[in-house]
Amino acid sequence: KKLNDLDLKILRRLTTNARVPLRDVAEGENSSRSSVNQRLMRMIENGVLTSLKYHVNPKKIGYNTCTYVGVSLERGSLYKEVAERMSEIPEIVECHFTTGPYTMLIKLYAIDNNDLMRILNGIIQGLPGVVATETLISLDVAFGEAFISLIISLIVAHPAPIRSFSLTELLSSVRRCLEHSFPDRYWVRAE
Repeated sequence: KKLNDLDLKILRRLTTNARVPLRDVAEGENSSRSSVNQRLMRMIENGVLTSLKYHVNPKKIGYNTCTYVGVSLERGSLYKEVAERMSEIPEIVECHFTTGPYTMLIKLYAIDNNDLMRILNGIIQGLPGVVATETLISLDVAFGEAFISLIISLIVAHPAPIRSFSLTELLSSVRRCLEHSFPDRYWVRAE
């Protein structure tokens, strides 16, 4: 089902601040709380919203080194098998099948550089099919994770061109990206 302008405005408010009370969302959009609640339930049922989560700052729990690793495989066809094995490594929070110089690009968090060496040399480079890695350590985050708010803002600001594409597919892609980017290890579910 397609989302209308009110649905998109509700999503924008909630992706900006997921803790905002529904009555405030309703008042801000000149709607009733029950209408906002019904729309949220419909978006959950349709898979637009998948869950409510809190993000934990990795540095606050001792993971001080954020790293991007380009991984080269013997054959690109090994991607799914290697990705499945990488999904079992709790420090890896993102894994992408890419074009360019690497077969895969992963993002991981380590406690420090010694821990990073343990993960790279002792785990990742030992996976069957991995032939080489190149590591880039992130020194600081200039911005990030707020891209879903940007996408929803763009949809609200420029509805015609984006709606000519499948909005459901766009939001579904964003959802999948978020799920791969931040696995449950770094999230606490709000039930």
